Amino acid sequence: MLIAAAVCPCPPLLVPEVAAGAAPELDGLRAACAEAVRALAAARPERLIVVGPAERAGRGPHAQGAAGSFRGFGVEVEVRLAAPPADGASGGDDAAGQAPSPSLPLSLAVAAWLLEHAGWDPAVSVEGLGVGEPLAAERCIEVGRELAGRAERMALLVMGDGTACRTLKAPGYLDERAAPFDAEVARALAAADTGALAALDEELAYELQAAGRAPLQVLAGAAEGAPLKGELRYDEAPYGVGYFVASWSS
Repeated sequence: MLIAAAVCPCPPLLVPEVAAGAAPELDGLRAACAEAVRALAAARPERLIVVGPAERAGRGPHAQGAAGSFRGFGVEVEVRLAAPPADGASGGDDAAGQAPSPSLPLSLAVAAWLLEHAGWDPAVSVEGLGVGEPLAAERCIEVGRELAGRAERMALLVMGDGTACRTLKAPGYLDERAAPFDAEVARALAAADTGALAALDEELAYELQAAGRAPLQVLAGAAEGAPLKGELRYDEAPYGVGYFVASWSS
């Protein structure tokens, strides 16, 4: 049963080393994400499942301790997904004393960074799930229902951005449909409205480059029938991309 959820965006710029000189511009967003993760911890779940968009190679489940990296952005920052305490080891190395090859999709690597910097207890079971952008809404909802049945007290950390077409300088240029789309997502998150998330238009989301559509619809399925209330902690579009932070709790 889903007892709590958090929604956070997944731009690599959340990692200060990646953002470099622009890092202070997202301090408010980082703080909101940290608060949302701490609220998840306060719910005392038995299991946390982190869901985020992924390319084909990163789809499917990722075990606790799976490795991720931001080397592609020119920084030596590596993360582990809520790595459990190792027997006499430190720094996340494997049994041979070498760091494992990165396997986490970028969205889950950002989530791993957030969990680490929010002080997540690695003793709590964590699993990552990468979902493909083309995954149909019906299947996303089915996946969410399946996840909700895995533990008596299950929490979700949902990673995903809104549209990328909010301004002329946005990655997808300006599209007048983007602001209304993001406004409806923000309203649904504030109200814990699973029906509205389930009804998000797949084709429109694709055209507006809303990479969080599928993970949000996984949340819609997982939260069906759960007595949760929503709190919208952040709703802005720096760099022309919609970013939301929200908490759902009982």
